[in-house]
Amino acid sequence: VQLVESGGGSVQPGGSLTLSCAASKFTASTGCMGWFRQLAGKEREAVATIDSDYTTSYAHSVKGRFTISKDNAKNTLYLQMNSLKPEDTAMYYCAADSCSYCTDGDCYTSGGALANKYRGQGTQVTVS
Repeated sequence: VQLVESGGGSVQPGGSLTLSCAASKFTASTGCMGWFRQLAGKEREAVATIDSDYTTSYAHSVKGRFTISKDNAKNTLYLQMNSLKPEDTAMYYCAADSCSYCTDGDCYTSGGALANKYRGQGTQVTVS
């Protein structure tokens, strides 16, 4: 499964962006999908997830501002980002895997590992 992100860019604080993640296919192994972000040299940060039942979860830092969704017919995952802040600046990655559960913006396998077998190359979001 290949994932390709798009839609990043530069925006002023308070602005909006919508990220897209096109998957080569949706299968049982992509039942749990999500976005995470990372600044160079820093740890990854969970953002949002959506599972096969369309149940969503969000990190506290983005709850109420970001909305995750997907279109199965287009094999595409989305992240609508509103009220952007400078601290939202990061490289944003989409990820997919099968999972046991999702919470607070991340999904986990039954063994407790992060469920992100498939990952894209990322799209840069800069808020300044």
